[in-house]
Amino acid sequence: MQVLAHGGAGTTPEEPAARQATLDAAVQRGAEAPTPLDAVETTLRRLEADPRFNAGVGSAVQSDGVIRTDAGLMTGEGQIGAAAAMAGVEHAASVARVVLAETPHVMLAGGRASALAAEFGIETEADLWTERSRQRWADASPPEGGPRAQLDWVREQFGGHDTIGAVATDGEAIAVGTSTGGRWFALAGRVGDVPQVGSGFYASERAAASATGAGEDIARVTLSRLAVDLVESGANPATAAERALAAFEEQTGSTAGLIVLDPSGDRGTAFNSAAMQTAWGTD
Repeated sequence: MQVLAHGGAGTTPEEPAARQATLDAAVQRGAEAPTPLDAVETTLRRLEADPRFNAGVGSAVQSDGVIRTDAGLMTGEGQIGAAAAMAGVEHAASVARVVLAETPHVMLAGGRASALAAEFGIETEADLWTERSRQRWADASPPEGGPRAQLDWVREQFGGHDTIGAVATDGEAIAVGTSTGGRWFALAGRVGDVPQVGSGFYASERAAASATGAGEDIARVTLSRLAVDLVESGANPATAAERALAAFEEQTGSTAGLIVLDPSGDRGTAFNSAAMQTAWGTD
């Protein structure tokens, strides 16, 4: 098994060495899994449990003071599962796996996604806060009231982007997954690119890609699908990542990052943000 993962494209992270060690351990654990889908889920679960990443524990907080998590998974054969806007769910990737494996649907959201997760033994009342996120929220002075009353504050405060993602192959089959806590101070209920097929993640028999960055713009461009399409048109993964990111930047002026992998293990990464840590693991 071969696994490539990213820890999000954004500003230069605090504790980069510790984050890199977690990424390295996560992909190595993923590389020991029996299938590419297992490898992706295993890798993401390890990263969701580390508060240094914006997924699971330590995720961003929305305008109502609630942390909500999203994730999406896809195989090269076209199996898809996504889950969004879940409060109290550390392992959003595992909920997406349940949607993929156990339902006829592509995505579930909110309380009903959490209810499904609970019935399949996934923790849905986890404390996703850290001391750092509590302090940042306390310093934010959010306005009281409903969404309309919060909109001006959201427009001023909304920002930051960070996500985790992984792609894996056993030499034949391929899979991808992306997981996030969203963007800081988003309007309550906001769902970004991560659980949207073709935006935060996409796979075909030829390649798989996971995106990270400015979620609204990634969704507008369907960045992951763009990268995979370029591989299908003859580009190698490294070239596809670079070309897709260049087209994204030209169209939106925003920052993002990509990882791309094909079944042979050929891989590519690209980002135009200050940093994007990645890790590569094999069995």
